[in-house]
Amino acid sequence: MTSKVTYTGNLRTECIHLRSGNSFITDAPLDNNGLGQAFSPTDTLATALASCMLTMMGIKARDKKIDINGSYAEVTKHMAADPRRISRIELRLMLPSDLDEKNRKILEHTANTCPVIYSIHTDIEKAIDFQWVL
Repeated sequence: MTSKVTYTGNLRTECIHLRSGNSFITDAPLDNNGLGQAFSPTDTLATALASCMLTMMGIKARDKKIDINGSYAEVTKHMAADPRRISRIELRLMLPSDLDEKNRKILEHTANTCPVIYSIHTDIEKAIDFQWVL
């Protein structure tokens, strides 16, 4: 088992990673009757895409002895109705500017083939912008 998720009331869950004991809460968003005081479940999905891309790029960068520490992603999630779902995820990845074109292409390919991107339904539009500015 990977995690345990407990409904704690008021449209909130507590999520515990069993191996490490780390935890976080989720709230339903304000536009869906929630408190909006934490990530919503759909926020965590959109954020997982950015986290996975940066993690995979980090593995590749470590193997190539490239420093991408401090890189980050800005995540924007768009919702649709009928049924309520994520319709679009926008990621703006901010990365070091001192990498040559070859290494940039390698890292972009690595990010675009992360496990989460393959796990998100193809109907969800993914707009990914790599910015080499840090």
